[in-house]
Amino acid sequence: MTRFIALISGKGGSGKTSSAIALGCAMNYFGKDITILDANITTPNIGIHLGAPVVPINLHHVLQGKNHISEAVYMHSSGTKIVPASISIEDLKKTKSDNLKNVVKGLAGTTDIVLVDCAAGLGKEALDALESANEALIITNPEMPAVADALKTIKLAEEMNKKILGVVLTRTKDKNLELSIKNVESLLEKPVIAVVPEDRSMKEALVRKESVIYTHPKSDASISYKKLAALLLNLDYEEETEGKEEKDHFFTKFLKLIGVHH
Repeated sequence: MTRFIALISGKGGSGKTSSAIALGCAMNYFGKDITILDANITTPNIGIHLGAPVVPINLHHVLQGKNHISEAVYMHSSGTKIVPASISIEDLKKTKSDNLKNVVKGLAGTTDIVLVDCAAGLGKEALDALESANEALIITNPEMPAVADALKTIKLAEEMNKKILGVVLTRTKDKNLELSIKNVESLLEKPVIAVVPEDRSMKEALVRKESVIYTHPKSDASISYKKLAALLLNLDYEEETEGKEEKDHFFTKFLKLIGVHH
């Protein structure tokens, strides 16, 4: 049975699209058939992120009734499937998100999990995308304005009877200037199930039109998304980041240098 999981935040710039791509590829890394659907009708980015900004058939064509959604599915080099949306102004003018729920359900039985990358904000477009899923991941940053928007998102999702899987904190930087995990959980009354640090490797992966899971498999961000994927798939997974391995290697060499065997 196909799972439909929406990634939604309530604001732009929180890392929904980057998270959808990284999480999808991480789930694919664990052997699952994953389809990432760009439900951001107004300003889609999945195709741009993965090197397919223009494709013959896209989600807009499907919403316009020209094609079935199965015709808008493309295989990325990582093995993850994507359903890109159109970046054309003309397609935007001719397309509405009203039928998104029925269109997305056309993927049932064709894949293990559909990750729905929702539009920014909490307008009709974002809510139509959320309506197309059964479960939701709340993507936010450890800052009060973002968390306040995330709280609204959670309330709306619960009113729509969506199962909240948890909160993903992205782009974390300075702990002294940010809300703590404990504070975020207290404000949102939901568990923080993943913390993704601000990581240069994410930008490098974007430049290479790839997922960080494959461009920088040992990076902090990659490990965070693989741990999140394993949690959502009920798998056991443990991997150290590159930085940790390098520190351990240096420490071992230092002990040998001073005559202590580790």
